[in-house]
Amino acid sequence: MLRWAFGFLIAALIAAAFGFSGIATATFTIAKILAVVFTVLFVITLVMELISGRRSAR
Repeated sequence: MLRWAFGFLIAALIAAAFGFSGIATATFTIAKILAVVFTVLFVITLVMELISGRRSAR
């Protein structure tokens, strides 16, 4: 159990290092952009699948 505590301590220190620097803002912006892009791609794929009317074989 002590290994888990040390693992979480190291993870918290790394997260704090990223949080206190400008890296957190940059990665948050990139994550927002990627979330929007993949959501749009999902919706386009869903609409194209519904329009084509084909069903995938399971």
